[in-house]
Formats: sequence, structure tokens, C-alpha cells
Amino acid sequence: MVRISTGYWWRTVNLTDLLKLSGVAIVIIGLALRLRTAFVVVTAALVTGIAAGLPLLSQDLPNLADPRREGIINMLGRAFTEYRYMTLFIITLPAIGLSERYGLQEQSAAFIRRIAAATVGRLQVVYQLFRVLVGILGVRVNGHAAFVRPLIFPMSIGAAEAETGAKSADDVPEDTVEKIKAANSASENYGNFYEQNLNPVQAGILLVASTLNGLGSTVSTFELVLFAIPIATISIILGAIQFTLFDRRIQRKGIAKA
Repeated sequence: MVRISTGYWWRTVNLTDLLKLSGVAIVIIGLALRLRTAFVVVTAALVTGIAAGLPLLSQDLPNLADPRREGIINMLGRAFTEYRYMTLFIITLPAIGLSERYGLQEQSAAFIRRIAAATVGRLQVVYQLFRVLVGILGVRVNGHAAFVRPLIFPMSIGAAEAETGAKSADDVPEDTVEKIKAANSASENYGNFYEQNLNPVQAGILLVASTLNGLGSTVSTFELVLFAIPIATISIILGAIQFTLFDRRIQRKGIAKA
């Protein structure tokens, strides 16, 4: 047992309970070190399950009221088979590849260059709003594969050409290109992460609601959506500020280069 001080109050916390949170630390450290996401998540699941006293494989325990105790490996396998529909985005890759082969990126870049008011930052704001809108409607968009790489990234490069004074995409500074990739990913992640909580029938909301109800906390999916709206709104505002500042950095670099 370990004693933890919280102000003027003392409470006793079981060290084993704290070890159950080790999975959170593993995820944070693993992602910070840029290790493979699947490896980090599976490792965190295994460590958390072991700390919670779960067996690796399912066991028959006749002395318990619930004779079947599901193991960690079995849980992971069951979760994969139950949510295998999430891998359906793979079938879109051939179509995207053919579209790129026949000039999708070039046409999208040419389109954005014809819009005088278009900038890299404004494009990210519009795309984030688009992701939020499709989330409210309950439409799933596999952003990085289906939109960011074939559409948003070349459009961002086209907008950057005007901002930096580059004559072609090849003349855009390499460090600017890398920062544009990061901005594209940020816009996609902001919109995708928060928008999926804005529809009461999205998988994330249903998972949270079922988990809480299973633990005895009665909550409806509509209540969860109401709590998610302010968070999504804040993410839009902060994203707009970030991308506006990004625009200014690109424009200053273009002026300095000129």
C-alpha cells in the first residue's frame, strides 16, 4: 500500500491500482519516441491486462460463478474480428492510385491556384470544418488515404506557390513542404478526432455509452454529444489560430526569399 497526500486530506491507494494505469504511460512514451503505433497499443494492452490480473489466454475456472475467464489475447482477437469493417478503407487504395496516375494531384493543384484568396492556412481551416460537417452527418471519411494525400496536400502546395512566390511546386522550399504535410495531418486529425463524437450513432460514442452503462452509470448518446460540442468548437477555434499563424510564417519566408 502507498499513501498519497492530496492537500490536507490523506487517502490510501493500492499500488496495484496505480500499475493498471501503466498502459497510459506506455502509449505516451511510445508515441513520443515515434515507435510503431500498433506495437505500442498492443504492448500497452498486454501490460495493463497483466497488471489487472487477467490471464493471457482464456481459462476455464470451475470454482468461480463465471466459469469462463477471457484472456487478453482472446480479447484482442475478438475485438479485431468484431471491428474488422474498419479495414475496409483498403479497398479504396487502388481507386486512389489510379486517380493519381491520371493526374488527380495536378488538377487539384491547378484548381486551387485559380482561387486568389486561397492560402495554405485557410485551406486547412476549410478542410477541418469539412471533416466536422461530415462527422455531424455520420459520414465516415478515411481522411489521410482518401483526401489528404491525393487532394489536400497538392492543393496546399499549389496555394504555397503563390504565397512563397515559387514558379512551380519544385521551387517550394523543402522545409516548407514538410511543414505543410504536418499542417495537413493536423487539420485531418483535429477534424477527425473531435467530429466522431458529434453524432449519436458513431462508433466512438456508442462505445463510450455502452462502457459507462455497463459500469452502472446511465448515460445516453445524446448527452455525450452535448458534452462533445464545446470541445469540438474549441478545437476549431484553436486550429484556425494555428493555421493563420502558419500562413504568416509562410508569407514572411516568401517575402524574405524575394
